[in-house]
Amino acid sequence: MHTHKVEPGKHIHLKEFDANDSSGFTESKEAARQKMLELTARIDALQERMYAEGKHRLLVILQGMDTSGKDGTVRSVFDGTNPQGVSVVSFKAPSADELDHDYLWRIHKETAPKGKIVVFNRSQYEDVLVVRVHKIVPEEVWKRRYDQINAFERLLAEEGTTILKFYLHIDLEEQRQRLLERLDDPAKHWKFNPGDLKERLLWNQYMEAYEDVLSKTSTDWAPWYIVPANKKWYRNLVIASALVEALEAMKIQDPPILAEAATYKAQLLAEPASH
Repeated sequence: MHTHKVEPGKHIHLKEFDANDSSGFTESKEAARQKMLELTARIDALQERMYAEGKHRLLVILQGMDTSGKDGTVRSVFDGTNPQGVSVVSFKAPSADELDHDYLWRIHKETAPKGKIVVFNRSQYEDVLVVRVHKIVPEEVWKRRYDQINAFERLLAEEGTTILKFYLHIDLEEQRQRLLERLDDPAKHWKFNPGDLKERLLWNQYMEAYEDVLSKTSTDWAPWYIVPANKKWYRNLVIASALVEALEAMKIQDPPILAEAATYKAQLLAEPASH
């Protein structure tokens, strides 16, 4: 699968990455569908073992422009996974209470506990993206946040959290088509936000901000992956594959064997048919 891992310290230019790329999977759409079924089943099995072991944590961060497919990724990649072991957190504009605290306060309390996968739909990176583009805080404030976020994620990693960060890379024309689809389908009108049209006018500013985020906050302990996302099926395959790889790398142990299992089974079988 074609996903680009951003090397720490290397400045990247998003124009160099093809949002339409799907050359990492050259088989048929039917083969892609079958592969996705296999990956989601594997994620479910690994997550169940992870939950039973209660040792590892996995934090998945999804970032991207409006319509890049953050919600769709969650639906597709975790289809069939036991909700008991997966949580999805969507960070909206901060509340008054959240604004009274430091910007990481609301983030830290939502991070993954042992045995669970937590998915951030948007994240702490909004505080170096939206606030930068819209000049909500001074430049000297958002600039120092790169190092703060790196330190925060290093703390999580050193405490046992595996962190995967995915930038869902779409282009301006693909976003236009997806917005038009929402307007053409009355069932999807609720998804359309007129504010998205104003944000489109700031596309270049957002690309510059994302390039700095990807370049300054991809680390050995919390790498960024640029995912070609114009083709939804390929986006899902790439992320599901990366999750399986990360979960398998944890070398999760099988649940302990219950030594008294045979005794308990005999006891249950010896019970009368009705009490």
